[in-house]
Amino acid sequence: ALLAPNSHQPTVIEVTAARANTAGTLRLELPAGWQAAPATHPFHLKNAGDKIQLTFTLTAPAHPATASIRAVADLDGLTYDQQRIAIRYPHLPVLLLQPTARLQVVALDLAIRGRKVGYLPGAGDNTSAALQQMGYAVTLLTGADLTPEKLHDLDAVVIGVRAFNERTDLAAHLSGLFAYSKAGGTVIAQYNRPNGLKTSTLAPYALSIMGDAPSFRVTDENAVVTFLAPNHPALTTPNRLGPADFTGWVQERGAYFPSTWDETKFTALLAMHDPGAAPLTSSILVAPYGQGYFVYTSLAFFRQLPAGVPGAYRLFANLVSLKQ
Repeated sequence: ALLAPNSHQPTVIEVTAARANTAGTLRLELPAGWQAAPATHPFHLKNAGDKIQLTFTLTAPAHPATASIRAVADLDGLTYDQQRIAIRYPHLPVLLLQPTARLQVVALDLAIRGRKVGYLPGAGDNTSAALQQMGYAVTLLTGADLTPEKLHDLDAVVIGVRAFNERTDLAAHLSGLFAYSKAGGTVIAQYNRPNGLKTSTLAPYALSIMGDAPSFRVTDENAVVTFLAPNHPALTTPNRLGPADFTGWVQERGAYFPSTWDETKFTALLAMHDPGAAPLTSSILVAPYGQGYFVYTSLAFFRQLPAGVPGAYRLFANLVSLKQ
């Protein structure tokens, strides 16, 4: 959950009874600086399998912070804090996961520009939900929606991860997407894999991700990031970024970076590399296109945004805010 510092937001917790006549109280374990109202919720569930949804209002601290909040049910002198997640596939026995019921929360100073974003889903990620958390109204798109007429009310269009690998309706509609950008829209294409591309055209200018894939990735999530164009609006507006925005990233910086691109059109924003490797400069490439912008990024936003990495939110907001 993403909150502004000192703001309030409801969070809903569902309690399920495993046996009849289950009665107790629900509470949240909060780190210092965070508050929840009410302090506890009583509940009584008559039958096994009954459910109840209880709402707490979270209040974030007055300063930027990240935290993990645990939900706890107290009854009969015992505490329960487990989720129940069933994995069901025809070719597998039912698998039951019971992780601790936790909510990652981020209090973040985040500025955005524009309000309406179109999202073309790819292989499946939570970026559209992250955009909604940031304050955008998100419209899910199909290939048939990629026309200047249908997109003209949108401030930006974001293409989901591996969309160029998975979607069969994207290649035929790229000209409409590029025309939207040329007329003043911002398009952000997220990472794809070089194998299995439905088209070799990934951008309005020359750009390729073909080549030795392991050589074009940064697997060290703590790799030093150098700003190559520190005054570019993608790094300054509306959020001025600095080294701290690249701390706390998870799993990796990114993968399948472009191997070649039109360097007269695209501006490379960042340089980074794994230990002992040569610097890579194509994690984010930004090109003015007509009156708009086209962005290609192989940074792993699809991992960072669900993990609540503050700097990833601030950087992604800047990309979406180009031209606004």
